[in-house]
Amino acid sequence: MTHDRTTALLTAALDLAAQGWAVFPLRPGDKRPALHGERSCPRSGACVSGHLKWESRATTDPDRIRRAWSTGPFNIGLATGPSGLVVIDLDKPKTQDKGSTDTPDGVTTFEALCERSGQPVPTTRTIRTASGGRHLYFTAPSVGRLANTASKLGPLVDTRAWGGYVVAPGSTTPTGTYEVTDPSPIAELPAWLYDVLTPCQVSRSLTAMPSTTRASRYASAALKAETAAVAGAGEGVRNWTLVRAARALGRFIASGDLSRTEVEDALKWAGSTAGLRESECRSALTSALNWSIANNPSGRAS
Repeated sequence: MTHDRTTALLTAALDLAAQGWAVFPLRPGDKRPALHGERSCPRSGACVSGHLKWESRATTDPDRIRRAWSTGPFNIGLATGPSGLVVIDLDKPKTQDKGSTDTPDGVTTFEALCERSGQPVPTTRTIRTASGGRHLYFTAPSVGRLANTASKLGPLVDTRAWGGYVVAPGSTTPTGTYEVTDPSPIAELPAWLYDVLTPCQVSRSLTAMPSTTRASRYASAALKAETAAVAGAGEGVRNWTLVRAARALGRFIASGDLSRTEVEDALKWAGSTAGLRESECRSALTSALNWSIANNPSGRAS
């Protein structure tokens, strides 16, 4: 039985990775990471240059996933930030609140938020959590970098993005199993939700960023947001964040809204601020921008 369970979880983890989503093992039957902590870090293997936390060690590499799940039936952690996802977590009231009809659950709160905003409840891939809540999966915007929030959208409505993870379908805990209840294609995060979740403050360090000369307002905002994301990226995800930013901004070069020089200058500055070597930035930028320009139309971006 344990072997069958391990095989099922391995298959589920590989399926997620095939979609480009970074996964890591959670303790069997639990929601906590099954990775060593900083105090017990051996400073070898993936941590040879220093301790890497779960977000940095999450992977889409099939070989690494097979090795990780070869030793037991680990639940699956899905790192939302590196996977390009934003997940809205609609929770249930805690046990002590279940007897009160005055405590709405996260689903009810979120539906009310949509109604007040004059927006439909989004249709997207939905997961039933072990406790009976829901996870709504969305693709993250190509501009900006969202972090986790707690109750920002309302009571029992949290979000998971950079710095967060969710327990993936197929995983089980003593209270139940995580299951896909709506297999709809994953929708983009609605603009109105993005506006609510976006921090109002703009980092002062952005004033040091090379300025754009002829960018449209939208392209300029995208350049500032992606530059901020790269500059603030932590060790272990810096190169990935740089590549993702370059691919997102390449379409503005293809459309003529930004010049390649200003994008490269801004992202080189951001990469250097994050601690990347100039040679690392140059190599990653050349490859990512070439790919993005080749795969985006030459008409102006809207």
